[in-house]
Amino acid sequence: MPETGVGRTVRVEPHDQDELHEGRARRDRRPSARDLLTRRGALLGLGAVAGFAAVDVGGFAYAGGWLDGWTSPRPLTPSRFADRFERVYGHHDGFRRNHAKGLSATGTFASNGAGAALCRASIFQSGSVPLTGRFSLGGGLPDQADKPDTVRGLGLLFQAADGQQWRTAMINLPVFTDSTPQGFYDRLLASKPQTDTGKPDPAKLTAFLDRHPETVAAMKIIKANPPTTGFADSSFYGLNAFYFTNSAGARVPVRWSAVPQQQVTAPTDAMPERGRDYLFDGLIRMLAHRPLTWRLVLTVGEPGDPTNDATKPWPQSRRTVDAGTINITAVQTEAAGNARDINFDPLVLPNGISSSDDPLLSARSAVYARSFTRRAEEDKSPSEVDVARVLA
Repeated sequence: MPETGVGRTVRVEPHDQDELHEGRARRDRRPSARDLLTRRGALLGLGAVAGFAAVDVGGFAYAGGWLDGWTSPRPLTPSRFADRFERVYGHHDGFRRNHAKGLSATGTFASNGAGAALCRASIFQSGSVPLTGRFSLGGGLPDQADKPDTVRGLGLLFQAADGQQWRTAMINLPVFTDSTPQGFYDRLLASKPQTDTGKPDPAKLTAFLDRHPETVAAMKIIKANPPTTGFADSSFYGLNAFYFTNSAGARVPVRWSAVPQQQVTAPTDAMPERGRDYLFDGLIRMLAHRPLTWRLVLTVGEPGDPTNDATKPWPQSRRTVDAGTINITAVQTEAAGNARDINFDPLVLPNGISSSDDPLLSARSAVYARSFTRRAEEDKSPSEVDVARVLA
């Protein structure tokens, strides 16, 4: 099942050849993570982000960037990753192994032409292109109740007139919690809720944090940026770095984000009682009355800015470019033919955008290809989120 990007074909292989080898050499013992982040904060924070894998994506990227520098007696393959999602969340036929609960969307991207100075992709020339999107919640439970601190996702597929596509999967966290695929894999199990308490095992979580100071540092940043009241006023971040090349051949590292043009509202204790699907219901009702818009903001890195570590933010002083407006005009219950069956592979890129050395990128593409092939062969069940029901 080939998935064609521009200038490349991403192919799902019939077997696993990829190997993600665990662990760089352990450094000297660091201070306990409990000295940097309270146990309560760790439990709440990691409980919220435990399900993130930036939307189920397709395309098998057997890329060296995922393999370099890792050694382990047991390779970490895409199948093992998919198995771990099922171990944590259970098996749900036909749904994504992560970000299982979602809603299809359609709209346009109106480029103002400013991005063309950085990138030669036709998407950044002045004009408008259609897009397909998907709003989602992190985790592998397709019928989970909406909660304010669950990771929110926005996947987008930009369709250029020349046939090229740009796919991206963003979340509402300013940094990611893990710098390597192995760290993410280990965190999935460490943050799995216990059946009796509904919370992660404190001992397992503390042990994980003691081994991963980068996660502790990222959680401090995430805690300082609490979630907004809904999808419409959320900022979404691409997290990983990419390289943009313009028509003159100049190449720069870039991270991107989608900044809402709707008024941002912080949650309060006085918020009204919420229904089981209140985040999605609110989004559906808003879009029944008016389009929702986000500005696509490109942040340009400078020498020394990390391109291989999504847990580390770039300095706020970095130059930004407002490249245009993401317009979401309608949403649809997930079904055949809409975003339900789109793979928001972060490595399906137009000419002018290329991958960085971030090991998460090739891992995401490979792991979610395995997830995609599994669900593609399964019977489909109705989505928890039903547009007609909400608008009835």
